[in-house]
Amino acid sequence: MPRLTLTSKNLSTLRHGAIVVAAASTDDGATLVVGKEFPAALRAQIERSAATLGITGATDEVRRVPTGGHLAAPVLVVTGLGPKSEGYPAETLRRAAGAAARELTGSTVAIGMALPSTSTEDDVAIAEGALLGAYTFTRYRDDATAAKARSLEHIELVTPRAHDGALKTGIARAEVLAAAVHATRDLVNTPPHDLFPAAFADLARQAVRGTGVKISVLDEKALAAGGYGGLIGVGQGSSRPPRLVKVTWAPPHSQGKVALVGKGITFDSGGLSIKTAKGMETMKSDMAGAAAVLHTVVAAAALKLPVQVTGWLCIAENMPSGTAQRPSDVITIRGGKTVEVLNTDAEGRLVLADGLVAALEEDPDAVIDIATLTGAQVVALGARVAAVMGTEAVRGEILDAAGSAGEQFWPMPLPEELRASMNSKVADIANMGERFGGMLVAGLFLREFVGSAPWAHLDIAGPSFNEGPAHGYTPEGGTGVGVRTLLALLEARSR
Repeated sequence: MPRLTLTSKNLSTLRHGAIVVAAASTDDGATLVVGKEFPAALRAQIERSAATLGITGATDEVRRVPTGGHLAAPVLVVTGLGPKSEGYPAETLRRAAGAAARELTGSTVAIGMALPSTSTEDDVAIAEGALLGAYTFTRYRDDATAAKARSLEHIELVTPRAHDGALKTGIARAEVLAAAVHATRDLVNTPPHDLFPAAFADLARQAVRGTGVKISVLDEKALAAGGYGGLIGVGQGSSRPPRLVKVTWAPPHSQGKVALVGKGITFDSGGLSIKTAKGMETMKSDMAGAAAVLHTVVAAAALKLPVQVTGWLCIAENMPSGTAQRPSDVITIRGGKTVEVLNTDAEGRLVLADGLVAALEEDPDAVIDIATLTGAQVVALGARVAAVMGTEAVRGEILDAAGSAGEQFWPMPLPEELRASMNSKVADIANMGERFGGMLVAGLFLREFVGSAPWAHLDIAGPSFNEGPAHGYTPEGGTGVGVRTLLALLEARSR
């Protein structure tokens, strides 16, 4: 992740590889450059030639222009804000900064960022976006390719508030946040031959080392002895057995206690209810919820939030084999509730059930699960908007936190009439029900294991892995969605 510094110097004097400013569109089709202390001659030149240069000011548009000696830097980068406004929402600034940082990856090592801002909050949003956009994953590239794709090393934010204490605090938080999102993306992007349950547990140990976060790991023997039938059942088809990882940040005099439960299926073949070949291509990402939980807890510790947070990573590999669980098997979740497994590809709810029961045994003030749970979520909300279900108060907290963090979550209901579709003739509940409304059915299944506890369920199936082109600060592949929202919620509970 690049180093981020602040300066109040005139951007014309900055000797970086590129200077980033913004452009906006007007109702009459003109393009306006909206940078800080920007040379009038260069501004006029760009605005006159905007059509020729392909500069419209549209969101996610990034264009490069030679500065022609008007600036000390050789290249001016113009990033789009969309329609001209007196002030721009924080998320608009995040995305514009992120798009520029992402586009500049591999072409320069240092940039100046001079987007329009009127407050400390604007400056922090720009910093967040730039740091989030400056991400690369080159672990499996050859040296030459990795060198070309290397990320930015230095981002200097141009602001008159460069010496403001509140801004420096905000920048420090942005760096923690971006590091957590980057680390989550790295885990999601790692292929399953390297990220299997035991390896994930080992990486969790490395992640919490020296942070003050405590960790414990249950292996397959401990899981069987503890009655974790969901994890054992899902993982029994793989040669690489499941794990339940518990990570806890428990500061003295903490203000409340929150439990986070993450789905960690390191590869989902569907089991005996096997997926199509195409459907398996991105199933290394089926552990995105657990990755988000792990690095949210690490970030909470880095920020020394005065709230106790425990993360439960429910990790298994869902594979077909002679030992795999079969459709019509009945498993017993921790706590004693039995489940008839009608479809082995509805496995995430089984491991989450174990995690939710274990989390609630510690009597948290609220429990939140996050999972790449259903294809129905993508059908309902698309690839960029996640769903949230649960008890009204906690669901509302998630929506408020997502709004402040800049992540897109949408509230969904839990219709009582769908519960009957999961009735089983041989067990307490089946793991499948009504096909239509499948996202809601999955939420209702999970609700069976939380009772009346304050709870929210986050389905991030679509937004967790970007199969399309990169946009804003979002790269291709793992996105790290959920970390910013969960951290914002913990911060709100800390106040």
